[in-house]
Amino acid sequence: MTKIFNNLVTLFVICILLLIIIPLNTVFLDFMLIFNLSLSLSILLITMYIKEPLEFSVFPSILLITTLLRVGLNVSSTRLILGHDGEAGKVIKTFGQFVIGGNPIVGFIIFIIIVVVQFIVITKGAERVAEVSARFTLDAMPGKQMAIDADLNSGLIDEKMAKQRRLKIQREADFYGSMDGASKFVKGDAIVSIIIVCINIIAGTIIGLVTGGKTITEVLSIYTIATVGDGLVSQIPALMISTATGMIVTRAASENSLSMDLSSQFFAFPTIFTITGCTLLLMCLIPGFPFGVLILFGGFLLFLGYKLKKRDKKPKEELIDDLPVSETEFYKNSENIYSLLNVEPVEMEFGYSLLPLVDEKKGGTFIDRVVMLRKQFAAEIGLVIPSVHLRDNMGLRPNEYVIKLKGEEIARGEVLVGHFLAMDPGGTYEDVEGIDTIEPAFGLKAKWVNANNREVAQMYGYTIIDALSVIITHLSELVKKHASELLGRKEVNSLLDHMKKTDKQLVEDIIPAMISIGDLQKVLANLLNELIPIKDITTILETLGEYGNTVKDTDLLTEYVRQALKRTITRKYAENGDLKVITVNPDLENIIMSNVKKNEHGSYITMEPEMMQKIVRAHLGEINKIKDIVRDPIVLTSPVVRLYYKKLIRQFASESIVLSFNEIEADIQVQSLGVIAV
Repeated sequence: MTKIFNNLVTLFVICILLLIIIPLNTVFLDFMLIFNLSLSLSILLITMYIKEPLEFSVFPSILLITTLLRVGLNVSSTRLILGHDGEAGKVIKTFGQFVIGGNPIVGFIIFIIIVVVQFIVITKGAERVAEVSARFTLDAMPGKQMAIDADLNSGLIDEKMAKQRRLKIQREADFYGSMDGASKFVKGDAIVSIIIVCINIIAGTIIGLVTGGKTITEVLSIYTIATVGDGLVSQIPALMISTATGMIVTRAASENSLSMDLSSQFFAFPTIFTITGCTLLLMCLIPGFPFGVLILFGGFLLFLGYKLKKRDKKPKEELIDDLPVSETEFYKNSENIYSLLNVEPVEMEFGYSLLPLVDEKKGGTFIDRVVMLRKQFAAEIGLVIPSVHLRDNMGLRPNEYVIKLKGEEIARGEVLVGHFLAMDPGGTYEDVEGIDTIEPAFGLKAKWVNANNREVAQMYGYTIIDALSVIITHLSELVKKHASELLGRKEVNSLLDHMKKTDKQLVEDIIPAMISIGDLQKVLANLLNELIPIKDITTILETLGEYGNTVKDTDLLTEYVRQALKRTITRKYAENGDLKVITVNPDLENIIMSNVKKNEHGSYITMEPEMMQKIVRAHLGEINKIKDIVRDPIVLTSPVVRLYYKKLIRQFASESIVLSFNEIEADIQVQSLGVIAV
């Protein structure tokens, strides 16, 4: 269908060109003139219903085609007028006789007024608006591009959305640039219409006097009526196209169609109609004014103002009716007391100075950033974190915020709105003026600098973060740290329900036949505890299905799942195919395994406190040696030891990463930077 339409448009343009060459009969000319009127009216109505100019981005091309169509019709009608004694079809004749009303001079004056209005008022204004819009759009492009880059870097939008927004900016610039040039077509069309009318009258008069044998009065009557009718039938569509041109370039500030904007904005001030109505009624006292018309319009405007005021009062009355009862009355219902038992999974409280960052009505974007954070967590680790409940707390300091997990505070921080956090990434020798502080997420030394010192700090090499990003980063790190606590039975069931959409048979074969929902939750929580993504739920279930019948210890099941996810673990920790690690002495591994005890509930370590302290000291010592070489020190052990070694050091070095040889891809180059031994 699209190919056919494309060919039709091409054929239509070719036919327009043929209008200039091939003489038309009056019937076909009437058809084309009515078509031109219909097309122009349709274009005008489209510009009234669009919300933004890019919804009708082909308008500049249509403007050129319709201008070419009018030129072709003018040439065809001129050929008929001059060659057939003013007979150019019923449409032109009707326009000439009906509009003129038998008076060629009046008709000619009406034609001149339409052309002047189109040329001086509408076309000139639309041309100026298009020119200014094109200039402002081009000037604003760098700023808009920077805003998109900032939103992309801060996580508000993804790469796909950024690409769409950049494309829209480019299309806007191209559109207004095209409109700036296309408006010249309308201007030229108005000038050509005046010239054609003058040519038709003068040439028709000469032809009529020379060849027709008619008097000058008859000749002027015939050719003036035909010429003015022709001018009107071409200029009315041109006037509609000019109006559409002006309308489309002035739609930049609108969010709805023209009708919706008028109804919402024009009737937003009822008092205006009341004042206007009273003014019209007072004008009845002036002698000579039409009393009945003033009474009619004044009364109508007063009635309209009254109805609009009554409409605006309704929502307020409804709000008054919906006010809650007193606290005592509310809690008389025992069901309402149960609402106090609800605990939000993640909750944040803010001091009053931070509310502008959170309140969307005041331009706050915190909620949008949290949405993008949830999307990021789902994409990276496969966990959909619950919604963050927000509330203000007048008991906090103005710039303070608190993060709670299941109703209990787990962290708090303080940020300065309107300032930027400047952190030294290392190697910065210049000091910058600011307020010393500690970055809340990672505990790094930093400074709060004002907007004036921001660029100076950037030039000195400091990393600059806005206040909102500081809060989001803090929240992100805490959610990551406590991800396993946010994974409840409800979340596990949601994961399985989603999995059933793609592989229902796998889920039904494994759950609960080989492993229960509770044990699956423990395995997933174990993975999240060590920041292993659970996004590949298919591999996790297949591995549990393989070992679930023989192994009932969820910790051991987790080890098997980790080995099955070695590609994911390798990608997470190995950079460029290299892995720098600390290994564990084989003798120490033997000591650990000799102290492992097993029972029906699982396995645990029974080791002398002195030996445990030696292992921890040796571990921390080796970590400190290489902490300046690698960002995240990794301890590499044999598969049977990994679980128990992690349990040993968890209390003293919970951030330490412990991997086994079976969790690393075979093509990875492993480099040992130290050995833990006692």
